[in-house]
This record gives sequence, C-alpha cells and structure tokens, in this order.
Amino acid sequence: MKATYIDYSETRSFSEGLIRYLNNEVELNSFQSHNPNLQGFNELLASKKNNSNREILVEVLREQYSKLPQPCNEQVSSNISLLLQKNTFTVCTGHQLNIFTGPLYFIFKIVTAINLAKDLKSNFPDKNFVPVYWMATEDHDFAEINHTYISGKKISWELDVAGATGRLVTKGIEKAVLEYLAVLGISENADELGKLISSAYTGSKNLADASRQLVNSLFEEYGLVILDADDRRLKREFSEIIAKDITGQHSFRTITDTNEKLAKKGIEAQVNPREINFFYLLDGLRERIVFEEDLYRVLNTEISFSKEELLTEIKDNPERFSPNVVMRPLYEEVILPNLAYIGGGAEIIYWLQLKQNFDFYGVDFPILLLRNSAIFASLNLETKLNRLDLNIKDIFKNSEVLKKEWVFSHTEHSLDLHDEWQELSSIFEKIKLRTYKIDPSLGPSSEAVKSRLQKAVKNLEAKLIKAEKRNFGDALSQIDVIKSKLFPNGRLQERSENFGLFYVKYGKGFIRALIENFKPLDLKFTILEE
Repeated sequence: MKATYIDYSETRSFSEGLIRYLNNEVELNSFQSHNPNLQGFNELLASKKNNSNREILVEVLREQYSKLPQPCNEQVSSNISLLLQKNTFTVCTGHQLNIFTGPLYFIFKIVTAINLAKDLKSNFPDKNFVPVYWMATEDHDFAEINHTYISGKKISWELDVAGATGRLVTKGIEKAVLEYLAVLGISENADELGKLISSAYTGSKNLADASRQLVNSLFEEYGLVILDADDRRLKREFSEIIAKDITGQHSFRTITDTNEKLAKKGIEAQVNPREINFFYLLDGLRERIVFEEDLYRVLNTEISFSKEELLTEIKDNPERFSPNVVMRPLYEEVILPNLAYIGGGAEIIYWLQLKQNFDFYGVDFPILLLRNSAIFASLNLETKLNRLDLNIKDIFKNSEVLKKEWVFSHTEHSLDLHDEWQELSSIFEKIKLRTYKIDPSLGPSSEAVKSRLQKAVKNLEAKLIKAEKRNFGDALSQIDVIKSKLFPNGRLQERSENFGLFYVKYGKGFIRALIENFKPLDLKFTILEE
C-alpha cells in the first residue's frame, strides 16, 4: 500500500488543545512528564522507578492466558516472561470491550503500541519493550460497547444488564454474531474472520474472555500482551492508594486544581473528578461510593461502611473497589512497569489533567502518545483527485465548503456580489444622510431598508452559486462519493466503521499494512491507498 502522511492540524478533525500538545507547547509542559519523542523516552528511562510487582503481574497474565482454547504462542509467552526482568518496560493502550472490536481506531491503538515497542527496542537495544492492551473490563456502560457499525449497518447485542461489562456472560450474543457474519459475505477471508468471531464470542464464558481471545487471535504474532486488571492480586497492589484516596479525597482536590490551571491555558477538561472516585464492584453491580452522614454508602444499595469497616473491606476484599476514569490511569501505572500511554485525542487531554495527582501519590507519569490515525482510501484516489484538481488535504474540508470552493475556482462567471454590495452600501449611506437632514427619526427606517436589501443580495448570490453548482453536477457528485466513502456519516472513517470488511478485503494483510506504515513517533495522520 502507498502511505501519505499529513499533519494532524490539516485534517481539521482534532481539537485545538491536542494540536497544541502535539506542537510541544511550553505552556503544557507542567501537565506531562516528558515529550513524546526519543529524547523524552531516554529521559524517562533514566529516571524510571521499578516499583511494580512483576512476579504478581506475570502470575496473573499466565493464569488469564490459560483460559484461551489454545496455549499462547511463543512471541506472547516470551513477552510475558520478559516482564520479570527489570530492564523490561511496557507501552500500554486501553479500550472498552466493544463487541467485534468496535470502531477501527481500536485496531489502530493496538498497532501503535506494537510499533512503538519495536521503535523503542531499535533505539534502546539493551532494554525490552512489551506492547500491552489493557482491557477496560470494569467499565459498566453497556450501551457504549454493545454495538458496532460495519458497512454502515448497526449490529447490536440487546441485553438488559448491570455491572462490569467484562463479567457479562456472552449467552444471547449469537444473534448479533450471525448478523455480523452475514455482512462479511462469502469469501476465504470472510470465512477466516467468521471463525475467529464465532469461536471467541460463542465459545467463551464472558465478554472479557471473548475479547481476549479475539484480540489475541488478531495480534498474537506481534507479541501483544492482553491484561484484565479486574483481579484480586493486582487490586491488592493498589489497595493502599484506594484506602488513602477514598478517605482523604485527594484525587478530587488535585485534579480539580489541575482543571482550573488547564482552563487558564485554554484547555477544557474532558473529565471531572468526584469526591470519591471509586465504585463498589460485585457480580452484576458497579455503583458509586459516596460519603454521607459519616458513612461510606454504595448508591442504589443498602450497603454502607463506617471508616473502620471500609478500611477493613479494602484490606480483605480489594477486588471490590473499582477505579473510575480518573483513577484507572493511576492503577495502571502502579501495576505495570510502563513508559507510555497511547490514546486518542480526548484521552490525551484527560491524562493531562492527572499529572498533579500522580505526583501526589509518588507514581511515575508516563509519556502520552497520540495513537496513529488513518484513512483507508479506495483504489486510484489520487488519480480521482487529480482529475478534480484537488489534493489529498482538500478531502478533509467540510463537504459544502469544499464544493463551494471548487465551483468558485472553476466557474467562468463572477458569483461573488461583494463589490456590488459595497457600491449599494455607499449609496445607502448617502440616502441615510439625506433622510437624517430632513428628519433624524427616519434613520432607523433607512437602515431597515438597507438590511432588507443586503439580505436580498445575499439570497441572490446563493442562487447564483446554486445554479452554477447544477452546471458542475457531475464533478460535485464525484466529490460527494469520495467524501461519503472516506467520512461515513460525516465522521472520520476510523470513528465509526468496524475493521471487518477491511479484513475481508485484505485478510491478514490488513493489519500487516498498518504495522508497515504506522509511525508512532512521527505524529502524522496516515492515508493508505492501494
């Protein structure tokens, strides 16, 4: 495949705050640890503390991988074993358990982690780097993960459930699986992917196991390690912070303070902390903990604790305490020997909100790296654009803006009535002056007439443009076709479309193409074309 790279700012699809971060704006330095480049990694490696319990981490991983129908391959097994060594570090990305992997950017996140680990090994050969996918198994927003879009069709798993999504029994998902397979069609690649999907979702006990099996089948040859942190042993490593934060509400204060500082820099907070940033977690239950009337209560239940009872519960059953979105990153960095977190644009901004809280707890803050973003373009896109006198950057413009600009640049007529209006405006100034001399109260009347005429001129200008658009109907239709394929529903392809049909078209070559062309440290948007 041919790859073209452009600046993220040229896509018009990412926030101003993120672009400022990518430009290494000095004003944002205090909200991060090191810049996302090789120098930043060199600095972090020199100061990185090795406080994670590697033995527990490896024990948990080996047990989780034993749940797969087949033993993990040599690359994955080797990477898990390497985690026991103090010169081994992880680069991590995380995401919810969207069925069938959800939108394309899920795949892009993982490929970015794999390639970053490879790049770091090339530049720091005396150390080892393991790509990790952190499964957000404790998330409870089922409505966010129970569907995917493939070829514009929404496939949903309809279920009335509560509690952590990773613990959901996959019974009843068969209908969604069949609908998904039907869209794939009939081909060798469709059959291959269909078997992976069916085996994972109909042969696994719960959604966490199903997700692990599917993601492992797609990425095991690249050594990806998949972690489910919903584990008693891992939570015990975090239990001291759980107790300290619930009783002291430190994260609420530090993150609130950081949000105020970011606001002064023009960065809008993506998440807001609560006084207590933990849920109480049981099978079928994940509810917020609140402090009321000297008791720690679990919302929507009869469960409550005194302070002493709470501390005992955390000590005896740490697995029952689930971090929310602002504490999950801290948990991650406590149990992993991690160097980098790879996330989307909104994730990068909300991680900037957390640095002060990390400092409070004495936990190393990782380098924040924007995941690779890409568009898969149809065959001969460049040729089609050349015929339309457009370049690759033009396709990121708003569709109506692009078509209007195209018409103005190709018409033989003057469609802009700006000069004519200026002449009319001058005349109305004279009329206004004359009416004022006769009767000052007529000034507003002349302004009203001028306003109506200006509106009429604008309407006439719009009609001229609309008429000329009809004259260029074929070309504008081609623009519409290109835009609809690359931006389904007006959004970046990666934010809505599932990977399924790309896998059907390219087979294993789909992920291989991403591996070959994604360059994590270049911080560029990728356009892939056959």
